[in-house]
Amino acid sequence: MNKDFFINNRKKVKDTLEDNSILVLFSGEAPQRSADQPYKYTINRHFYYLTGLERQKFILMITKKNGKLDENLFIEKPNPQLEKWIGRRMRKEEAKEISGIEKIQFIENFEAFFNGMLLRTSYDNVYLDLERRGWSVPNTAAIDFANNVTNKYPYLKIINAYNMISNFRMIKSKEEIEKMKEAVAITTKGVESLMENSKPGMMEYQLEAYFDFEIKTLGAKEHAFKTIAAAGKNATVLHYEENNCEMKDGDLILFDLGAEYENYCADISRTFPVNGKFTDKQKQFYNIVLKAMDETIKAIKPGVPFKELNNITKKVLADECKKIGLIKEDSEIAKYYYHGVSHFIGLDTHDVGDYDTELKPGMVLTVEPGLYVEEEEIGIRIEDDILVTEDGYENLSKGMIKTIEEIEKFMSK
Repeated sequence: MNKDFFINNRKKVKDTLEDNSILVLFSGEAPQRSADQPYKYTINRHFYYLTGLERQKFILMITKKNGKLDENLFIEKPNPQLEKWIGRRMRKEEAKEISGIEKIQFIENFEAFFNGMLLRTSYDNVYLDLERRGWSVPNTAAIDFANNVTNKYPYLKIINAYNMISNFRMIKSKEEIEKMKEAVAITTKGVESLMENSKPGMMEYQLEAYFDFEIKTLGAKEHAFKTIAAAGKNATVLHYEENNCEMKDGDLILFDLGAEYENYCADISRTFPVNGKFTDKQKQFYNIVLKAMDETIKAIKPGVPFKELNNITKKVLADECKKIGLIKEDSEIAKYYYHGVSHFIGLDTHDVGDYDTELKPGMVLTVEPGLYVEEEEIGIRIEDDILVTEDGYENLSKGMIKTIEEIEKFMSK
């Protein structure tokens, strides 16, 4: 991304801040895994969205006083001796070039700088990213900082900036859409590799490895999320992740996966026969799911309530399942379809934003209907990534095969 992208994102946030306020964002730090091994580090997505930087322990501070705005970035101080062990640290000039932030200090100065500002002049509010995914999850650096601020500066009001920034992230720029298209294109090649190498007798994780190799070869260093490779009855478990069972002749295998390209995610599901040929029963269920997908995608346009998409999916699935005698009443579809059809996608696979809203141009969302018929040991989910345009939609994954005829023809080669 060009630094202008991050400068523009900060401008949107700065325009929203109340006067006499301070915004503080932390880039995060990987927790310890075991002994001297930390977990793999993932940048805080809000921090990345405003800076373009992907380093641990960095801090962004934006102040707004009497309408005047100021930006300061705090980074790790280079340690030549330590760099021999863990690699080179980012220099001030590099951070400035990536982010467009002019004032850069070392993190050792942050607390004194923060306190000094409050001594020299009065502020009313401190904005922090106070995202919490569960009651019992460990505190983030921002939540710990909020507790310290409340204790040390009780006159300051803490304001949660999480939803404010999340709402900006809902509408994707042209640059972001291009990154996501590349993530989808890489994912497409990875799925084709799965279909090319599938055969009965393999373990789920053995086939999964072909996807891993393909996307890394094509430049995606990371997965958007942990791959689901679910054969047979395993596919009726929505978030099955063990991927350690044998793929049997006659099984369908459901893959839910995605490449992450320069922090932007793809999220695709494809279900195909391990041996390359659908049975008649599998075809029947597959085409019901495909019809629900097509009807739901066709309904996407600005102004449509987000929640309406799932209503469309459920209606099609229920109508078709009644035709084949799987259910008698619409309400019974909940036995075979028990998740929502869409979520936003972007810097996160399940991207942030307001789900109680209408679709707007620039939103990117998944469409992923499914049927999970445990008594038949059949689980089917088909998923595409869809961009909402000014007058409708664009299917970002339209180049990936998904009809029965396309799949069988491809796998027969």
